[in-house]
Amino acid sequence: MRLKFFDKKIIGVQLVLPEHEQSFLEDMKNFDSPESRSIKLMKVMGYDKHRLVESGVCSSDLAIHGLQHLIDKKNIDRNSIDALIVVTQTPDYLMPPTSSVIQGALDLKEDMLCLDINQGCAGFIIGLIQAFSLLDQESINRVALVNVDVISRKVNLRDRNSYPLIGDAASITIIDSGGAQEIWANIKMDGKRRDALIIPAGGMRLPSTPETAIATDAGDNNFRSEDNLKMDGTAVFNFVQTEVPPLIADLMEFSKKSDEDISAYAFHQPNRFMLEKLADKIGVDRKKVPMDVVERFGNNSGVTIPTVLATNLSTSLLESNDLYCLAGFGVGLTWASMILPIGPLEFCETVYYP
Repeated sequence: MRLKFFDKKIIGVQLVLPEHEQSFLEDMKNFDSPESRSIKLMKVMGYDKHRLVESGVCSSDLAIHGLQHLIDKKNIDRNSIDALIVVTQTPDYLMPPTSSVIQGALDLKEDMLCLDINQGCAGFIIGLIQAFSLLDQESINRVALVNVDVISRKVNLRDRNSYPLIGDAASITIIDSGGAQEIWANIKMDGKRRDALIIPAGGMRLPSTPETAIATDAGDNNFRSEDNLKMDGTAVFNFVQTEVPPLIADLMEFSKKSDEDISAYAFHQPNRFMLEKLADKIGVDRKKVPMDVVERFGNNSGVTIPTVLATNLSTSLLESNDLYCLAGFGVGLTWASMILPIGPLEFCETVYYP
């Protein structure tokens, strides 16, 4: 599906990271495998450190902290927010929506829309698509897009394939109407392959019980329970290498842009190895594809693209207006990409929780 938007602009991006940082060497103590094998995995995948929330910290805690910081610094007026979109796979509750929790905690106005979206790896682009659509309404001039996940709370410490790469984070992106700019996007979904990334228990299909919390060996010395994230790494790798390159090619054709027009590619960050292969397959210089998020912060799901913006690209985003290509791919399975101009931003910052 191709989508096109006009007269929308991102005015600021904020990244919220937990203060707690953990190293892969610490993670190794939990794995039921030789140290040499873990070290080899670390070098190939680009593991080093990741940011993790402390016990009991929820998605709304990170989002409220970040938004309150923006309000206190007068980067935004709380009454200027006409819609609040929260994209998360780790809501505070099954009900009410996490967006309602955040709205109430920050005492935002009642004359607004609060909306939760259950999405992960492509969640930033899906959130932008929803925000741009809402901004077509006369009564909506500003949208606060929150991407947040505390997925480490759903990953088993003894799962060598998943735990070292997972990170927790939130991002707040403020989007306004105006700007006289064209934006191009495309998106595809395939629920038939949904089991490639799944937390089997915890919903209505399979409620959590003492039995679903029991971790067992998955057959490769990786331990997880039905309550934990389950990832088929081979299936995900093949999906990304097969589906994302034609998606980017289609977007380039749709927008009539080429690699020369793109300042940088801000892609979802599964791991360095996968991104290197993807860049090569697309045919772009690896230097134009930041790929250090997993080794610095961990794969924080739908927050990885804002993490790239707020860390690798912040200087250029604050100083100039350039064209960027974004792409997210993963849980669903969902894959989406977007070409849009960004900058100069009013703010592009990283803050820490608490």
